Amino acid sequence: MSALLTSIEPATGAVLWQGTASDVEAEVGRVRAAWPSWAAKPVAYRIETLRRFVNVVRANEDALTDLIARETGKPLWDARTEVTAVMNKVDISVAAYSERTGQRRLEAAMGARQSVRHKPHGVMAVLGPYNFPAHLPNGHIVPALLAGNGVLFKPSEKTPAVGEMLVRFYHEAGVPQDVVRLVHGGPDEGKALTVHADVNGILFTGSAATGIAINRQFAANPGKILALEMGGNNPIIVWDTGDISSAAALVVQSAFLSSGQRCTAASRLIVKEDIAELLVSEVKKIADRLIVDHPHADPAPFMGPVIDNHAADQLTESFLYLMSHGGRPIKHLVRLSEERPFLSPAIIDVTAMAERPDVELFGPLLQVVRVPDFPAAIAEANNSRYGLSASMVGGSPEQYNQFWANVRAGIVNWNRPTNGASSSAPFGGLGISGNHRPSAYYAADYCAYPVSSAEIEQPRASIGIGLRDFDTSAMGD
Repeated sequence: MSALLTSIEPATGAVLWQGTASDVEAEVGRVRAAWPSWAAKPVAYRIETLRRFVNVVRANEDALTDLIARETGKPLWDARTEVTAVMNKVDISVAAYSERTGQRRLEAAMGARQSVRHKPHGVMAVLGPYNFPAHLPNGHIVPALLAGNGVLFKPSEKTPAVGEMLVRFYHEAGVPQDVVRLVHGGPDEGKALTVHADVNGILFTGSAATGIAINRQFAANPGKILALEMGGNNPIIVWDTGDISSAAALVVQSAFLSSGQRCTAASRLIVKEDIAELLVSEVKKIADRLIVDHPHADPAPFMGPVIDNHAADQLTESFLYLMSHGGRPIKHLVRLSEERPFLSPAIIDVTAMAERPDVELFGPLLQVVRVPDFPAAIAEANNSRYGLSASMVGGSPEQYNQFWANVRAGIVNWNRPTNGASSSAPFGGLGISGNHRPSAYYAADYCAYPVSSAEIEQPRASIGIGLRDFDTSAMGD
C-alpha cells in the first residue's frame, strides 16, 4: 500500500491535502497510448483548447490564488501575480510556437520543394518546484501540449494540491484525460519517471543536486530531450549612483521577494566600498520595515514563511555557519515563530571570509561583499558555478556594457532587480544553473524537433555520370 502523502500549510501548520503516490508505470502507459491522437489534431484545435484553459483559470482565479497562498505561504498578492502569469502563458506560448517552430517551404529544382516542419517528442515528464507550483510547471506544460506532446506532471511533494487543481483545469478545458496526467509522489516517483523507457523528455525545475543527478542518468541516452533549470547564487552589483534609496529598494526586492524563494533571487550584494556603508544602511532600514506574516494578513505582508520548518532550519544553520566563519551580521536571521517557518530577512557582510560557500541559499538571506574597483566587482559576480541571473544598479552605460559582456549569466539586467523575469523572453542560465535549454519564450525549442524534407509529387531522377555505356552487341535483333 502506498504511503500517505500530506501537504501542510506553512503559515498555520494545518493539513491542507492528503493522498497517495501514483502508479508511475500505469500513468506513463496511459499517456503513451493517448498522445498520438492529440498530436494528430490540427494546431488550431490545440490552441483553442488551451485558450479554453485560460477561461477556466479565470473563472477559478480566486480559488487558485487562495490555494497557492495557503500551500506555499506566499502573500495573497504574490500568489495572484502567479495566477496571472499562468493565464498569460498561453498567448505567449502560441506566439513562440509560431515564431520558433513554424513551417517553412522553399522551392527547389525540377518543381521540388524543401520543407521544414516540427514534430512533438512524444511523452514529456514535467517535474515542478514548490516556489511557483502553478506558473513554472505551466510554463513547460502549455508549450508541450501546443506542440502535440503528452504530459506527465509530477508536482513537488510539498505542493501537490496546487498541482492537482492545475491538472483539473486542463481537463475541464478539454485536454483529454490521458494526454496530461498527474503523478503524485516524492523522489522515488520522480526517479521512476526520469528513467522510464517510454518517457521521451524531462523538463525539470529544482535544485542543482537533483538536476545534475538527472543529467548523469541521461549521459548514455542522448535520444531523450532534457531541459534543466537549477537555480542560482545570483549577484547584484551596486555602483556609483545618486539614488541610494532606489538602489536599496531594488536590492531588497531582489533578495527578499517571495521570502527569497525565487531561483533568480539575489544572494550576493556586491558593492563599491565608497558607498557600501550608506547603501547597506539603507537596505537594512527597508528590511527592518518589511512585514512578515501569514498570506491573508491585514496589512498585507511583504513576506510569508518559507516552505517548511526543515527549510527554515537549514537557513538558520547557513547563517550561523557564515557568522562563525568570518561573516559580520548586519541584520540577524531570526525565527519569528517557534512552531512555524517564519524568518526575518537577514543581511550578513562576508567580505572578510576566506572562502565563501558557493551554494543556493533559498531564502531571505543576503550576503554583502565590498570591492574596491569595477573589475573586482565583475570578478566577484563570476565567483560562482551558477549563472542564472545578475543585475547591476547604477554605473555608467560603458560600465554596464562591460558588465553585460563579461558576467556569466543567462539573465543580465541594469537598474532592475534580479528577479521578475518576463515570460516573453528566454529564461535560463549556464554553469550549474541550466543546460542551455532556456524556458519561457524559448520553451518551444525543446517541445518539438525540426524535420527537414525534400519533396516532389512525382518521382523524377536520372543518373548522368559514372555508368558504363550500353553493350549493344549483347542485345538481340
